[in-house]
Amino acid sequence: MNAKRPSLAVNVAGIELRNPVMPASGTFGYGEEYSAFVDLKKLGAIVTKGLSLNPKAGNPMPRIAETTSGMLNAIGLQNVGVDTFVEKKCPYYRVLDTPVFANFFGNTLEEYGEVARRLADVPEVTALELNISCPNVKQGGIVFGTDPKAAAEVVSLVRKHNDKPLIVKLSPNVTDITVIARAVEEAGADAISCINTLTGMAIDIRTRKPKIANRTGGLSGPAIRPVAVRMVHQVVQAVKIPVIGIGGIMTASDALEFLIVGARAVQVGTANFIDPAAMLAIIDGIEAFLVEEGLEDINQVIGSLSL
Repeated sequence: MNAKRPSLAVNVAGIELRNPVMPASGTFGYGEEYSAFVDLKKLGAIVTKGLSLNPKAGNPMPRIAETTSGMLNAIGLQNVGVDTFVEKKCPYYRVLDTPVFANFFGNTLEEYGEVARRLADVPEVTALELNISCPNVKQGGIVFGTDPKAAAEVVSLVRKHNDKPLIVKLSPNVTDITVIARAVEEAGADAISCINTLTGMAIDIRTRKPKIANRTGGLSGPAIRPVAVRMVHQVVQAVKIPVIGIGGIMTASDALEFLIVGARAVQVGTANFIDPAAMLAIIDGIEAFLVEEGLEDINQVIGSLSL
């Protein structure tokens, strides 16, 4: 007789996920692009590339540079725009039994609110993931996610335009991430995902020029994982809403670190560029870990940190 397989199901902001593993925004397109390599029905959720009010062409090339244990990127949030997403991308999701989290952003409060409004009645979108790592062009370029007042303001506005579960993605480029976390929780966030990329720079020593045209970019990959685990741990302690952990997850062991410090789910980013099926291997590895530990449910691992 075969032993009963352990349960990997988790609940994030009222959404039942078959397992806690999903892609990080910007590393998995809109999902369909990876369907030849990954059975999307095996993922906990699909997280889309970031959506803006109007289409964006992104930054000039080169936009990616490898670094030690990671990569820098300055894609510039290239995307098809929210209307094209709804018209051309969403119909594909109807054949899937996998929740879809639509990541979105804006450069003004009004843009954030309008994108949220246009996604409000889209049945294929299960939840929103709000990227607040963008500058407010009407208020001197301050990044929404680095100021607790600005972060709370954008969350409150989005909440007025859309009642789907709202996940707010936090920037690590702050003095104290818990201050921002508490601000967005109080403003109406249903969950938090963290962390976004760390700002970095790399130089070509022969040309004496930056390796990416934007000069600076977002650092991701294994190099940032210890920072991400620390910040997720801090946010879990600071808020009552669920937290999704992100940052340098390449293996099941990496994912389990985030779950043990209290994340309810994880997002996998850079690993998808190395192995399109990385998330499936991570899911299998988490299940194998539960079997080895004699555990019946992934929730026995979540928040099990021993101090």
